[in-house]
Amino acid sequence: MANLNLQSKYKMKSGYEIPVLGYGVWQTPNDVCEAVVKESFAVGYRHVDSAAAYYNEAPCGLAIRTSEIPRDQIFFTSKVPSNGLSYESTQRQVAKTLKESGLDYIDLMFIHAPYGGSAIRKGAWKALVEAQEEGKIRSLGISNYGVHHLDELEQHIKELEAERGPGKGGVVSVGQWELHPWLARKDITEWCFARGIIVEAYSPLVRGQRLDDELLKPIVERTGKTAAQVLLRWSLQKGFVPLPKTVTKERIAENAQLYDFELTEEEMKKLDTGDYTPVCWDPTTSPLDK
Repeated sequence: MANLNLQSKYKMKSGYEIPVLGYGVWQTPNDVCEAVVKESFAVGYRHVDSAAAYYNEAPCGLAIRTSEIPRDQIFFTSKVPSNGLSYESTQRQVAKTLKESGLDYIDLMFIHAPYGGSAIRKGAWKALVEAQEEGKIRSLGISNYGVHHLDELEQHIKELEAERGPGKGGVVSVGQWELHPWLARKDITEWCFARGIIVEAYSPLVRGQRLDDELLKPIVERTGKTAAQVLLRWSLQKGFVPLPKTVTKERIAENAQLYDFELTEEEMKKLDTGDYTPVCWDPTTSPLDK
């Protein structure tokens, strides 16, 4: 794999770049969010992953706006809620996210989950495409889609191109899923990599539930790294963009110290558990008509 560091970025299909390590703010309270996002900036992170459903877009935006780091060097992500998803709700959410964050544009906007049925998903995607054309969003993505949802989205993009004109169906730049050795989602990740779509990993630390797992202990002993660092390094070596979440200052720094060691090929094979054990919700299994 290519040598990576905290400043490494991947080129997206949109033409923009995304930092290879992100800082997640799921369940981060408003009263601490600005401070911990600024702490992540101090460590060297330049990528913040939020969502409308996290109710902390405002402090994230404030941290970005009041940072001494130029805006174009910070990557901000948000997500359109899956509850009540529609063309109109997506339009409203883009406007609301811009207002809440105080930012002039959103670097990446996801549909948070594939709920609502085919027509609803197509409408929401169309609204994102239009917002991108208006300069409100730079890159588009989807979160928690199963392969059947992804196949459907490809068809929606073709339909929108037929309706709106060549190149006007939108481009999927990034997909986000719960990903770790006990939920590697090989079918989904292979689908994305075959199409040049960046894959982000949320809950890469398995919500702390596997840090004492026997699979990790020999790697921790060999590398002198923590189990969390081993899991994040696994994610990097799989080609993912991991999004670790913590509000602890020391762990914010620890989670970025991933570039002075590598997992061996044998260690990566041992971590290929073949398990399917989500610790979060799993909308990827929802049927197309739901």
